[in-house]
Amino acid sequence: MESSRRWLAIVLMLLGAASYGLLSTVIKLAMADGWSVSSLTLQQVVFGAIMLWLVLGVARIRARRLARRRGIAREGRIVGNWRNAVGMIVIGVIGMSLTTIFYNEALARLDASLAIVLLFQFTWITILLESIRKREWPTRPQWAAVGFIAIGTVLAVGLLEHELGQLDGQGVLYGLLSAVSYSLFFFLSGFLPANLDPLAKSAMMSTASLAFVVAMQAPLSLAAVGFSGSLMGWGALLGFLGTAFPFFCFNYGIPKVGSGLAALLGAMELPAAVIAAFAILNEPLTAWQGFGIVLIIAGIVAAQRKTEDTGTAGKVGEGSL
Repeated sequence: MESSRRWLAIVLMLLGAASYGLLSTVIKLAMADGWSVSSLTLQQVVFGAIMLWLVLGVARIRARRLARRRGIAREGRIVGNWRNAVGMIVIGVIGMSLTTIFYNEALARLDASLAIVLLFQFTWITILLESIRKREWPTRPQWAAVGFIAIGTVLAVGLLEHELGQLDGQGVLYGLLSAVSYSLFFFLSGFLPANLDPLAKSAMMSTASLAFVVAMQAPLSLAAVGFSGSLMGWGALLGFLGTAFPFFCFNYGIPKVGSGLAALLGAMELPAAVIAAFAILNEPLTAWQGFGIVLIIAGIVAAQRKTEDTGTAGKVGEGSL
């Protein structure tokens, strides 16, 4: 049973990362449709929060009905205690809203491929944070995985084939900040109890993220929400791909596999981003980029085969913030 749950967590982590990887392509399409990055960011967090609360509400109604049929008393709280609630709010602001803001701003200034490679620095940042927390060096399989992913990242985004002499410095800064905030999402989520409802965690975090984004964009927030069918359509798609689905997957998977492995599994978002850009935006996909994707997948396999975290990954989330 424990093994099957671990594999389910791994699969969900990969699906969530792939969903997040599609985000850059969708944002580029929405910007080409004439919408500003601030409008899209707000729409994304609004629809993400709405989707998560709707799904959570339906799930809890069904659970209560099932409990009544079986004569089982259910606990009414969804976050456990105030410490968990505070932790979710902090993660929602730092890990969700700041990542969304920084990454979208980077996409507005840089090519999608360069923005994703900057975001992708979250992999080694998370492993570094985990090593500092545990006061130990990463394992050999972790080093191997990071090496594969680092080389694969350079190849997959075509850094060896493009002229990088003229870059938007502000865009690069936003991209690096998105990597830091994204790594903090993985790292801090590992401190939450593993038995918390992943839907409840995601809904709480998304609400904190929404409140922060609205506060940051005031007094333009109401104007940015708008009622355009096109804008709301983009917002619904972004909310699902960039907030609701991936963060549910991450909140389910991180406490069960550990922050370090979760960050490595998150590498799947880069191949997803490159393939989506090739298929939808008609960006070129060279043999070197294909080889880079293969190296990234090899890094994921190497991360899964590491031995030291296998017995302890499920224990990472037993503490609380």
